[in-house]
Amino acid sequence: MDLTRTATAAQAASRRTRALLLRPGDVIASPETRLSYRIERLLGEGGFGQAYLATTRGRSARVPETVCIKASPHIDGWLREAYFGQLLKDHPRAIGVLDVFPLVHPGGEVIYCLALEYACHGDLSAFLFRGEKQWTESAARREIAGVLEVLGKLHRGQTLHRDLTPMNVFVCDGWRLKLGDFGIARQQSDQRGVTARTMNAMTAPSDILARAVPKWQARDDVYQVGQLLGMLIRGDARSRMRTPDVRRLTCTDNLKEIIHRCIGERRKRYESADELIEALRHPPKALKAGALRSLKGVHLAFTGILSRRRSEATRAARRAGAVVHPGASTRTTVIVRGKPNPLQAAGRDGGLKLMEIKRLREKGHRITLLDEKQFWRLATMRR
Repeated sequence: MDLTRTATAAQAASRRTRALLLRPGDVIASPETRLSYRIERLLGEGGFGQAYLATTRGRSARVPETVCIKASPHIDGWLREAYFGQLLKDHPRAIGVLDVFPLVHPGGEVIYCLALEYACHGDLSAFLFRGEKQWTESAARREIAGVLEVLGKLHRGQTLHRDLTPMNVFVCDGWRLKLGDFGIARQQSDQRGVTARTMNAMTAPSDILARAVPKWQARDDVYQVGQLLGMLIRGDARSRMRTPDVRRLTCTDNLKEIIHRCIGERRKRYESADELIEALRHPPKALKAGALRSLKGVHLAFTGILSRRRSEATRAARRAGAVVHPGASTRTTVIVRGKPNPLQAAGRDGGLKLMEIKRLREKGHRITLLDEKQFWRLATMRR
């Protein structure tokens, strides 16, 4: 959904070639609230139908003077939007659904209408394109966590949004982000997800686009939020974020790790909106070296740049009784950290193995971190 006040010439030309469902100057009435709405101008259009700026005729304590009228010839998306409008009624981070009604033309044609809260700054994509505001990291964390509160309510009710794009996140008064457009949201009967058929290719996970996985899950909604967060920090929503792009973002290493985990390997993503909110609001403690008396029997992996060849360190670890693995896994009990590689995926502490160790620690796995000096002392210790 696009609620922009500006558009490119190509978009404008495309709009002129399509028939308008409503026209500027039309006055439409809701039999539900007895309110009338005067259509001012077209704001945008998409698969849902068309969105218009409108002014309210009549007095209402709930419906403001300026609203967005969303019109569609299709009943299915309208019903879902109306349902989620009631479910999320008065949620401070959801675009409010203020009125729901069908409009029957004399010829029998039905246009299904919603009166929505008007986002004065448009959608996030257009807002970033205009470059009106530079988002600080703290503001980005706060606003995305706010949007996630809406998603968290859906996830707790076993509902998946599936359309978390910069065109469906809106910038309201005070540059406050709100989530809208629930036209393709679906409720899952169990934790396995819903069949991945309808989606927006711009922010859909690549493994779902490639049909490598059959079902959309909560972690795929999280992927889309990671895309939004990366775009917000980058200040550009014209293209999707890819994992190599994360390292170049101008934010803390912790936030880079969060974004990388959202859009990286599917099984390692945050499993729900609530998990991601926790990560955004409560950064973990810095990794600190632990202590061991011996390497005998430990399952060990190396990360970073060592002062000696990795093959030499591997032989020393095996002589000391350790089992050496090429990567971090649930079997890992010790990680030996060398100097950070400047090309790490997400900053100084953002190597793939270190990020996996942090994820495993969150799940309750006990893993000891050793620096290289500690490792060589244990590896050369007389048994």
